[in-house]
Amino acid sequence: MAPSGRSSVKRRCRRCLYWIPVLFISIIVCWSYYAYVIQLCIVSMDNVGEKVLCLISYHFFVLLFVWSYWKTIFTLPMNPAKEFHLSYADKELLEREPRGESQQEVLRRLAKDLPVYTRTMSGAIRYCDRCQLVKPDRCHHCSVCDKCILKMDHHCPWVNNCVGFSNYKFFLLFLAYSLLYCLFIVATDLQYFIKFWTNGLPDTQAKFHIMFLFFAAAMFSVSLSSLFGYHCWLVCKNRSTLEAFRAPVFRHGTDKNGFSLGISKNLRQVFGDEKKYWLLPVFTSIDNHPFPAKPLRESQSHLLTDTQPWTESNGNSEKDKLGMSNPGLTIENET
Repeated sequence: MAPSGRSSVKRRCRRCLYWIPVLFISIIVCWSYYAYVIQLCIVSMDNVGEKVLCLISYHFFVLLFVWSYWKTIFTLPMNPAKEFHLSYADKELLEREPRGESQQEVLRRLAKDLPVYTRTMSGAIRYCDRCQLVKPDRCHHCSVCDKCILKMDHHCPWVNNCVGFSNYKFFLLFLAYSLLYCLFIVATDLQYFIKFWTNGLPDTQAKFHIMFLFFAAAMFSVSLSSLFGYHCWLVCKNRSTLEAFRAPVFRHGTDKNGFSLGISKNLRQVFGDEKKYWLLPVFTSIDNHPFPAKPLRESQSHLLTDTQPWTESNGNSEKDKLGMSNPGLTIENET
């Protein structure tokens, strides 16, 4: 019981430590609110019209920023459906079999009806031994969350959450609005920063806050612009960060653009069909599972042989839609 108790305490301490980056961001935002609203707008601005305009615009940006950040943090990552999990009887059957071809045969039978079209680098359908499930396409096991996440992009310490299918739109909006938030501060704080820097205004408590606010906002703007630009590129290509570093493998081989359907359809997969909701942190992503992949080139069409039969009524149309067929199976852990 003692070792179990110690491990439980360690897990709780680890969970608390994971919130430190979120706490750091929250403190920075709270301080920036005080520095901008109180020290810059109320104390340093003399023009009433400028003061009102800056306060209204600032609160608009901070509302969207905090809203999207909150949704990114507290939206639970989506896990694979029950159909991909092995039943208790299937788990026992799989454990009784020795490693090798015998287990492959068991998994082929269990997964033959599942919509799984990607495989591992070794040519096997991806199986998670920890979660005991056949991994759906674009699903990966997160070592921090210790669970499989649908369309996992990465585990972000700044939100203490996995970024995946359920909150990827929120993460993109969080990057966009945090960048706009910082750029707005830089633009409106610049003239007062110059005045304090050149001693055009008397030394007061506001001087430190206004000057440091400008430096912090400018620094975050540079890092956020590169990160946001990278994820915009990923969305246009319909790739996750993991897929950008290691291209998905289909039956016909590795294809880094295997899930790309064109910029328009790629955007709609993340943001949905209703464009009026694209800029709001509300869930509008299209629930496409299995994820449609681009059709194979004609030169690869001869590789569309499969271990499971396709009915003439729906098999051909499904192959044309997905552009791939169901590969064989082996057990292999993959993050």
